[in-house]
Order: sequence, then structure tokens, then C-alpha cells
Amino acid sequence: MAFSVQSKKSGQTYYLHSRVVTLRGGRQQKIFFFAREEKDGVLDALPDGYEVMENDRTGLPMLRKAK
Repeated sequence: MAFSVQSKKSGQTYYLHSRVVTLRGGRQQKIFFFAREEKDGVLDALPDGYEVMENDRTGLPMLRKAK
């Protein structure tokens, strides 16, 4: 089952995804993002050392390193 978060502001459900992207210098980096639908790269759990926060203005979930 995919990891999901419900927005407190809009009530919309978002699913956590991961993808490896290539940066300009050729270095590859893993990114995390939320989407409204389950697509390729959906994750089952939060990565270790991260937590979910919500943007107060837009209500969109974001992933950040745990404090």
C-alpha cells in the first residue's frame, strides 16, 4: 500500500513518489515528491530520517529532513 497524506487545508490525498534524475553535471540524484495519483515510483513508506510537513499557504505536503 502506498504512503499517503491527506491535506488539512483541501482534504485532497497525496501519494509519495521517488525518482532518480540526472543533473546538469551528469550527477544522479534521488528526488521525492507528492502527487494526487499513484504513478510509477510510488513508495510504501517514508524514507528514514524524513518527515512530512504541509505548506501553510497552499496546503501541499512536502518532505523534509527530520529535526
